[in-house]
Amino acid sequence: MSVALKTSPDGAVTHALADVYGRLAGVCEALTVRIAEPGDGAAQVGVTAEQLTSDQGKLDAFVDAEAARIEGRYGMVPRRHVAASRALHDYAWSVGLLMGGVWYLERRVPRIRPEDLRLDLASGTYVITPGAELACLAGDPVAALPGVLTLPQEQQLRAALRMAVADHMRPLLAAIGPTVRRGARTLWGMVSDDLVSGIWYLGRMLGQEGDALRAATDVLPAPVAPYPSGADFRHLVGDDGRRHVTRTRAGCCMFYAIRPAEACVTCPRTCDAERLRRLEG
Repeated sequence: MSVALKTSPDGAVTHALADVYGRLAGVCEALTVRIAEPGDGAAQVGVTAEQLTSDQGKLDAFVDAEAARIEGRYGMVPRRHVAASRALHDYAWSVGLLMGGVWYLERRVPRIRPEDLRLDLASGTYVITPGAELACLAGDPVAALPGVLTLPQEQQLRAALRMAVADHMRPLLAAIGPTVRRGARTLWGMVSDDLVSGIWYLGRMLGQEGDALRAATDVLPAPVAPYPSGADFRHLVGDDGRRHVTRTRAGCCMFYAIRPAEACVTCPRTCDAERLRRLEG
C-alpha cells in the first residue's frame, strides 16, 4: 500500500504536517508517502474518502477493487463481505498510522477530513492533502499558529487523537457496515485495533517497540467510547524463556477467510498456544 502526499505552499501547519508525513514514509515500509505539489495530476486520481461515504457506486467500486487485489494475490474470489472487511481494514490502518504516527513522532494530532483523503482504486494508493488544523501541547513551536488547538496536558492530546480518528472513520463505518455485515461494536473494534497496531508497527520500525507499546496503551488504556477495547498488550513466554508481545484483536479483518492457516497472531480465533508457535516461527 502506498500513500501520496499533496501539499500546499500556504500555511506553516500544512508544511509541518507534510514534513512529518515524510518522516513516516522514511520509516514505514508499508506506508510509502510521496509529496505531490498542487496541480499534480496524480493528486486528482481516484475517489475521495467523502465520496466513499456519499456515493454507493464509488463505495461498491472500493470493495470491487479490493476483491480484485485479493483474487490477483491469492488466487481466490472472496465473498463480498470479506472483500469489504479487508478494504476497510486497510483504510482504517492507514488512517490510524497517519494520525497516530504524527502523534507518536511529534505529539501533534492532525485533523484529516474525509475530503482530504483520496484513494486510487486501481493501485490502492492513498493521496492525503495536509490540512491546516492540528492539536498540540503548550510549548510546541506551532502552538501559536492559526488553526492550532493548544492543549495543556498529554491526556487531553490523547483524547484529541481518539476523537480525530473516530470523527474521520464514523461516516465510512456507517456507509460500509451493511456490506461488511458486522455490527457497530465489531466495526469500532477494527478501528481501535488499527489505531493501536499502527503505533505498534511504527515503534517496531524505529526499534522502539517498548516505547510504542506504552504509547499505544496510553492512547487506549481501556475501552473508551466508541472504542470497545483497550490496547491490552500481554506477553507470551516460550520454553526458552523468550518473551513475545501479543494482543487479541477486538475486531476482525477477515484474513482467516482468505488464508485460514495463516491467520495473524492477534486474530481472535487464535489461541495463545498457536500464537506462541507462530511467533517462534
